[in-house]
Amino acid sequence: MLHIEQLNKTYPDGTMALRGLNLRAGRGIFGLLGPNGAGKSSLLRTIATLQQPDSGQIHFNALDVLQQPQQLRCQLGYLPQEFGVYPHLSCLVLLEHIAVLKGLTDKTTRQQQITELLELTNLTKVAHKTVANFSGGMRQRFGIAQALLGDPKLLILDEPSAGLDPLERQQLHNLLAQISSDRLVLLSSHIVDDIEQLCAEVAIMQQGQILLQGDTDALITPLWGKIWLYQGELPALSPKIQLLQQSYLRGVPQHRVYADLCPGDGFSAATASLQDRYFLTLAVAPTQEQL
Repeated sequence: MLHIEQLNKTYPDGTMALRGLNLRAGRGIFGLLGPNGAGKSSLLRTIATLQQPDSGQIHFNALDVLQQPQQLRCQLGYLPQEFGVYPHLSCLVLLEHIAVLKGLTDKTTRQQQITELLELTNLTKVAHKTVANFSGGMRQRFGIAQALLGDPKLLILDEPSAGLDPLERQQLHNLLAQISSDRLVLLSSHIVDDIEQLCAEVAIMQQGQILLQGDTDALITPLWGKIWLYQGELPALSPKIQLLQQSYLRGVPQHRVYADLCPGDGFSAATASLQDRYFLTLAVAPTQEQL
């Protein structure tokens, strides 16, 4: 169980990255959803003990993370949004190097674990190729393999599907589902579909705060029967109706709105989704000037 209370972080330039943030997460994949600049990466770096907060508490199981950072690092796997690799080293050599840095000093155990991770991430056939020349999807799978070295109980993944094509994203989803049964995986993304597909629990974040968190299905349920779709140019809306999303389908405008009752002619009922919950939450959240 990850338990965060009243976490605050302000950077030297005055940016308030985290504002009294509270969060609870158990086993499985927990989704952290929010727009760019919401503070997701700042939160993950703080949990990963890469930076100290100004105040607040972080506990993982019985461990006080801020007081015992090294103990957390022994059971932590971390994949940042961007990571570099040595330009001329192969996948296998890099995993060997990282494994030693993580304390896997027994050669037999280390090699066995690397072999299993290469198979799990479908990298066995390219183990001797240079990681710097990997495709985006292969590179992310390598990133997850190195994060899983040492069998961590807490795995932090910051925007792991960014830049992947649809097939690579689906392969990544399948892999994450495989590895999440016996550990906590914190998955940060601004892609709502990734979170809805993978996460039984989710938190929506904006301006350094958690606006909403809980069971994914339970967050969507209150929107049933209240999401409406209008195709074409949208007529004027009553102030009681909240426009959630404007998009296009084969060049035709699509508008999704939130309203207790059908807004009028031309509107049809739509199935509520996490994306609707996300846009509605952001729409009613206070602005930075109001905080």
